[in-house]
Amino acid sequence: MAAEIIDGKKVSADIKAELAAEVTELKAKGIEPCLAVVLVGEDPASQVYVRNKEEACDLVGIKSIKHTLPVSTGQEELLSLVNQLNDDLSVNGILVQLPLPKHIDEHAVLLAIDPAKDVDGFHPINVGGLMIGEAPFQPCTPSGMIELLKRYNVEMTGAKAVVIGRSNIVGKPVAMLLLHNNATVEICHSKTRDLAGETRQADILIAAIGRPKFVTADMVKPGAAVIDVGVNRTEAGLCGDVDFESVKEVAGAITPVPGGVGPMTIAMLMRNSVAAARQQAGI
Repeated sequence: MAAEIIDGKKVSADIKAELAAEVTELKAKGIEPCLAVVLVGEDPASQVYVRNKEEACDLVGIKSIKHTLPVSTGQEELLSLVNQLNDDLSVNGILVQLPLPKHIDEHAVLLAIDPAKDVDGFHPINVGGLMIGEAPFQPCTPSGMIELLKRYNVEMTGAKAVVIGRSNIVGKPVAMLLLHNNATVEICHSKTRDLAGETRQADILIAAIGRPKFVTADMVKPGAAVIDVGVNRTEAGLCGDVDFESVKEVAGAITPVPGGVGPMTIAMLMRNSVAAARQQAGI
């Protein structure tokens, strides 16, 4: 029996509809959530991401402000803009689209964002909050993955969860969120011995390593929930880190690529932006 397909597009649309109703209520109280997006340079993928975020803001009812800067923009100029947005009381959330041009120190820029407006959840203060279960904003992709598990009734309490990948953006934070949801968590990586032996024990398997179709059916426990974070562009088209066609015959539930985790990232960004507006209004 083939796995249940976890539909990220549908869940994302449901979340946006819920947020739109919430934003309507906030506007009735005189609160208009506002997200400022900063784009430096003309990276095509970044332009697509920013456009998708603007469309999501329109759908939810969040005011969107875009600052587009040339690739030649210096670090001090960018930091000055971030400081202006920090001080602007009408702006609730700040998102600096990554990657930045190589001559700009990404860490310094992320560090400059007011943690109360850090809707990406990347500021070290918010990362620290995530560790102790007190993050005002959870990183969007990891929290989107947890939301998918919840909405598809995948039991996390007591489950063994294996995360393949230890990045600061996905692997580490999703491991921490799984832990907060009472899973027993193991993080695997390129130096892990007998990786397949570890993954075959997982009730929940997270693939986040950026290697096309790396996870095969023989690495998956029958009935496991498989969440594929990978987005790999190959000659045959877009694919994830999981060999979807073979794994879906073994897993109990699985996310497709595209249409799985991807749509959730922007939905959770919208949720963080609305949460920021609430927190700054003191409600």
